[in-house]
Amino acid sequence: MPRSLQARLALAVGLGITLLWLAAAGVTASRLRAEMDEVFDSALQETAQRILQLAVIDILGREDDEAEQRVAALRAHEEFFTYVVRDAQGGILLASHAADPAVFPPFGGVGFGRTPTHRIYADAAVQDTITIAVAEPLAHRAAIAREVQVGLVLPLLVVVPLSLAVIVGAVRLSLRPLRRLRDAVAARSARDLAPVGDSGFPSEIAPIAAAMDNLLADLRAAFEAERSFAANAAHELRTPVAGAIAQAQRLRAETPDARAAARAADIETTLKRLARLSEKLMQLARAEGAQLRTGRVLDLRDVLRLTLADFGRSGTGERIEADLPQAPVLSDIDPDAFGILCRNLIENALRHDAPHAPIRVALTPDRCLTVTNDCPPVPPGTLARLASRFERGSHEGDGGGSGLGLAIVRTIADRTGAGFEIRSPAPGRADGFQVTICLPPAARA
Repeated sequence: MPRSLQARLALAVGLGITLLWLAAAGVTASRLRAEMDEVFDSALQETAQRILQLAVIDILGREDDEAEQRVAALRAHEEFFTYVVRDAQGGILLASHAADPAVFPPFGGVGFGRTPTHRIYADAAVQDTITIAVAEPLAHRAAIAREVQVGLVLPLLVVVPLSLAVIVGAVRLSLRPLRRLRDAVAARSARDLAPVGDSGFPSEIAPIAAAMDNLLADLRAAFEAERSFAANAAHELRTPVAGAIAQAQRLRAETPDARAAARAADIETTLKRLARLSEKLMQLARAEGAQLRTGRVLDLRDVLRLTLADFGRSGTGERIEADLPQAPVLSDIDPDAFGILCRNLIENALRHDAPHAPIRVALTPDRCLTVTNDCPPVPPGTLARLASRFERGSHEGDGGGSGLGLAIVRTIADRTGAGFEIRSPAPGRADGFQVTICLPPAARA
């Protein structure tokens, strides 16, 4: 059976109609054959009785003793009924022009009989001294039966294809709500959990759509709870972590013990990593839950300049080589989301860059942002999973990466419909690492 439900229904109904038609044609042909036999037998009997009356008058009124007389045909024709009239001794007194005496057996009484080739009716008159036998070829009846059967089967050549076409059309039309539900479910993802809705589904499909909406609602609630927990936990950690960092710094500054100061420095480093991780978790929660396309057009160059200025104030701006176009680069992406995207790409490039090597940040007029840094080439297997959460590369600079930077970038790209590409080595080089984000144009109002 085909995998398509539509094809299965069309095939099953079409095959059922064909078989029912053949069965009906067989039963009809059998009934017609029985009715034709009755009609032909009645014709044989009627012919015998009419001819016998005329034959008796003719024979009794003869003046000569001619033993046999054949009825001449007025014109040439195909004769299906032939007959012979005999006397009491079996001598032929009268016969039709095409009658073959060998076909007619001796008189055995009034009634119907059958030979291997003919159906025969015999009758008698004048106290059985004059008999008649009328014969019809069995081949004649078989030919008519075949014509009837062919007449019943031939419409199948037209009816079956037309029936299949009508069935396919009716099934396709009836299954259109199911295809609409399939397309609506297939379009859903973790980023789009909007309900399918009723949409005029028939009663057989409406419960499935309702169950799907309940499932999507549960998924939305689960994802929202996950995002809220990550965002709230990261937010709540900021103040105590900041306080702990301050205490570690004060301890390191006030203690005269070098070993204690070293331990305080290690605690401070660990707490700073925890602070960065909480910041990344908040960025990831925002990337997954916020509306990232606002419908308001902005110049991407302005957001990128602000981000680069922040890195300049942190003392790493001199390593960044920026290439911005002269004309505005317009998009409707949320400016905070684009800032998070730029910051994570540049931080990732600085962290994995070769010591003192510059990184290159380029923004093209067609809204493509490219960040390139120098590093040994990344193996293809590692490259394929770098955008997963908490996945770190093998060339960590300071070991302080959270493993969320590229995951945040990819989440923003997916939710805004942007192109996302990671390449290593960088194009035209034997080493390096390059990330390209191509943002979609602003949606038309």
